[in-house]
Amino acid sequence: MFGTVSEEIEVAAAASEAWKVYGTLQLADIVVKELPHILHKVDIIEGDGGVGTVLKLTFPPGTPLYTCAKEKFIVVDDEKRVKVAMAVEGGLLDHGFTFFLVRFDIIEKDETTCITKATIEYEVKEEAAANVSFVSIQAFVIMMEAVAKYLTQQKNGQCSA
Repeated sequence: MFGTVSEEIEVAAAASEAWKVYGTLQLADIVVKELPHILHKVDIIEGDGGVGTVLKLTFPPGTPLYTCAKEKFIVVDDEKRVKVAMAVEGGLLDHGFTFFLVRFDIIEKDETTCITKATIEYEVKEEAAANVSFVSIQAFVIMMEAVAKYLTQQKNGQCSA
């Protein structure tokens, strides 16, 4: 069983500024700092943020489904402003999913505004089809909102909290 879910938000920042976050490891730093209830820690297993980079994501204690997962960047396209990370170990792969991918697109709206879009693609074994309910875009929406706030504060010369 294959599925996809996506959500987008408008951000009061240039697409090039948003990509400086999404296209680099800075995204993980912001999420860990601003949203420790979503992501507790990120370890770089290999790479420098480009294609082939492998990250170990550690989730907060008490996270119901899993404690950690590994993901690999399979696309980091600076021209199209697209980043794709694929789960390679743990997380939903331990719950009957055979494929789990997260894609971020940064879409230029005008010189001072962009759209950030998160898309999840997944495939789950038929016998684990009930686990599709575990798939949620909400954490990524919260992440995009935190990055939007960070970008707005940077644009206005404020320090983030």
